[in-house]
Amino acid sequence: MTDDERCCGTGTCIINAEGYCWCGQKWDGEKMCFPPTDPEPPKLLQAAPDENTPAG
Repeated sequence: MTDDERCCGTGTCIINAEGYCWCGQKWDGEKMCFPPTDPEPPKLLQAAPDENTPAG
């Protein structure tokens, strides 16, 4: 294995061309870190009731 300056210090980093390691961290240009995650998944929109459909 080659020494990669992007290694997080464990000595086991395997980093692909996009900068992602097998452990899920990503090279941010300065250090390895976990990429941000979406705080909340998008909510599905409910369809408005069809005015031609009887209620109930």
